[in-house]
Amino acid sequence: MTLPAPPSFSARRALRIGSAAEMQAAAERLGAALRVGDAVALVGPLGAGKTTFVQGLARGMGVTSDRHVASPTFALVNEHPGRTPLVHADFYRIADARELGELGLDEAYDRAAVAVEWADRFPSALAADRLTITIAIEADGARQLAAEASGPRAAVLLSALDG
Repeated sequence: MTLPAPPSFSARRALRIGSAAEMQAAAERLGAALRVGDAVALVGPLGAGKTTFVQGLARGMGVTSDRHVASPTFALVNEHPGRTPLVHADFYRIADARELGELGLDEAYDRAAVAVEWADRFPSALAADRLTITIAIEADGARQLAAEASGPRAAVLLSALDG
C-alpha cells in the first residue's frame, strides 16, 4: 500500500505594488487577519518598503495612529499594542545568531504577532509556520511582492493579501 504524500503547505502569491499607499493597503488586509502567534518574515533590500509594509500591518492590527511604527534597526525590537499586539523586530544589525536570544522573540509568539525585517539573515530564528514577504524594487519604482506560506496558518494568511 502506498501512503499519500504529506500535505504541502508551501503556497505562493505575487503582487505588483505601485505606491506606498498600495503597499500599506495590502499589508493592512493581512494585519486584519493576524493573531497571536503568527509570524511574518520580511525580506528585501534597503528602501524596498519593509517598514512601510509593517506600518500597514499595524493599522490592520488595530495599532492606533498615535503610535509611531518605525524601523527598529537600532532598538532591534519594538512592541505596539493593538487588537492583536505587534512585535516588530529587525535583524539588520545582528551580527551573530547568539545575539538573537536577547530579542525575546520566542516569548513574543505567546503574546503577539511577530513581523521581522531582514528575516533572511537568520531564518532559523523564526517560526517554521510563517508568511515570508520578499519585496523587490522594479525599474519603474514599483514593488514586486512575492509571498510564500511555509505552514498551514501562513497559508490562511496568504489569502488575506488578495483582499
